[in-house]
Amino acid sequence: MTLVTGATGFVGGHLLERLAATGQPFRCLVRRHATRRALPASVPTVEASLVTGEGLDRALDGVASVIHLAGVTKALRPQDYYTGNARSTAVLARAMAGTGIRLVHVSSLAAVGPNPDPTPLDEDFPPHPFSHYGISKLEAEKAVRAVLPDAVILRPPVVYGPRDTDVFRILKSVARGFMPQIGDGERYFSAIYVRDLVDGLLVAARHPAAPGRTYFLAHPDPLTWTALGNAAARIMGRRARVVRIPVALARAIGFGAEVLSWIDRKPGIVSRGKVAEARCRYWTCDPRRAAAEMGFQASTNLDSGLAETLAWYKEAGWLKY
Repeated sequence: MTLVTGATGFVGGHLLERLAATGQPFRCLVRRHATRRALPASVPTVEASLVTGEGLDRALDGVASVIHLAGVTKALRPQDYYTGNARSTAVLARAMAGTGIRLVHVSSLAAVGPNPDPTPLDEDFPPHPFSHYGISKLEAEKAVRAVLPDAVILRPPVVYGPRDTDVFRILKSVARGFMPQIGDGERYFSAIYVRDLVDGLLVAARHPAAPGRTYFLAHPDPLTWTALGNAAARIMGRRARVVRIPVALARAIGFGAEVLSWIDRKPGIVSRGKVAEARCRYWTCDPRRAAAEMGFQASTNLDSGLAETLAWYKEAGWLKY
């Protein structure tokens, strides 16, 4: 039995589909009084709190592994990142102490930070996160290691695929004929197609070499935002012109987005922090440890992954091309 946290999220939804399709027993942790609208009625759930720990003993009963996806990727206040990422993960880890259940903790490349040079980061590179999101994810990793030294920590980079709403913003711009980029010069990043990531999660939950290890899960070939835009434009039959946004203007846009988020009380993906991250030239990682130790390699290349993603957006009515 696998317990999944964060099942209503982008990656969580794809994970549930895979578990259901392969007949693997699972249940989903949901907050008390939370709505079930985002989960099919057939999905087994258990109520528990990652804030107080209430109900976690029931949630963990009969479980062999926990895939911990729950977390905060955007917030109105910095402390919300630490509450939703570091503290909630610490609560879960303490509840699992001594149970023998394997924890697969899904962290992020942001917990390590950007590359200082073109060499992709490996898992031994000293972490240097600079955003509240990245720092809170690193604190979550430390909380896990302190209590559950045999846990598996996974650090995916950019994740894209059907139903994603973040990379979708860029693809939507490409569909309209332009590719926005902040400042001058090219930006390099690692990425993974969501269904490949799900494969990696499931391998990490059962592979005998995984306990106590940390892995980057990414396609081995880094990308550039220009390459992403060109590939998407080619698939959609569009021409996308690169539009350079001056850094000062991008910061102003980020600040304006933050103000609107405060007014609406809904955190958004655009912020001054995201602008600062986007200015970094390299966000790349080396996934060879996962291949060597677990036999896992992300196999979906950019063209294949984008084709499936864009086809889903078109069928769902998110994009017209």
